Amino acid sequence: MPEIKVKLFANLREKAGESSVMLKGETVQDVLLSLIDLHPSLEDLIFEKTDEPELRGYINVFLNGNNIKHMDYLGTRLSDGDEIGIFPPVSGG
Repeated sequence: MPEIKVKLFANLREKAGESSVMLKGETVQDVLLSLIDLHPSLEDLIFEKTDEPELRGYINVFLNGNNIKHMDYLGTRLSDGDEIGIFPPVSGG
């Protein structure tokens, strides 16, 4: 099973108490669900409350710099050494 580096940004990083974790999974969904198992407090920030996993509209997930919305979304297959970045909305000035 591929090992993936997951980088957390902004309030996700603050809530998890770490900026990155190494997780295993075949798809983006597998890895995100493993992240929630590791840090349950992130679930409401990342996923909608639905029967099937669905990202909140404001969350952007990138695989190796590419938005998964332009790939196979949560079903995007992973390879060893891939990097996922999870970006919540950020404001400032």
